[in-house]
Amino acid sequence: MSFDVALQITRGDRRIGVAFQTGPGITVLFGRSGAGKTTMLDMIAGLVRPDKGHAGVAGRLLYDRGASVNLPPERRRAGYVFQDTRLFPHRRVRANLLYGARDASRLEGAARMLDIAHLLDRWPRTLSGGEARRVAIGRALLSDPAFLLLDEPLSSLDAARAEEVMRALELLRDETGLPMLLVTHDEGEAERLGNHRVPIY
Repeated sequence: MSFDVALQITRGDRRIGVAFQTGPGITVLFGRSGAGKTTMLDMIAGLVRPDKGHAGVAGRLLYDRGASVNLPPERRRAGYVFQDTRLFPHRRVRANLLYGARDASRLEGAARMLDIAHLLDRWPRTLSGGEARRVAIGRALLSDPAFLLLDEPLSSLDAARAEEVMRALELLRDETGLPMLLVTHDEGEAERLGNHRVPIY
């Protein structure tokens, strides 16, 4: 099992919660904007503390309110790809990729898989939206994560750039076998990328 999650939190007068158990591949959490998808990623990553529930990935318990388990973010080993990519503007692509990398020798292989090897000496400001997303995915991958969390990785991309990122994610799924949780509000993206689809309202 990849993800075993049942988490709940109250934000103001809204209760955000979802429960799911999924197998290998990409799990897509989809729903309208404001449904709490990013909050769910933040709880799994350990950036936000849930009110109750549990979260485990690949048989490893990350959080369980009842059992008093709450691993700090750095011990959860989540590769988190944020919606805004958060690349360092003062570092070239190579340096961005190696930031936090556990094994620099994996750089060339990851760059080839994500089709960004030709971008290594470029500055982030010169990248297209699709290129920047693939670099952000590469940086997360090189941190040697136990799983990947991807927050709207296709948002604000035109069709061609979105296709580039979708192909990269499909290759990543097939080549690495990493559990991946991706959030989107687009049902077409959920249908294409999701081995498992989980709605959140």
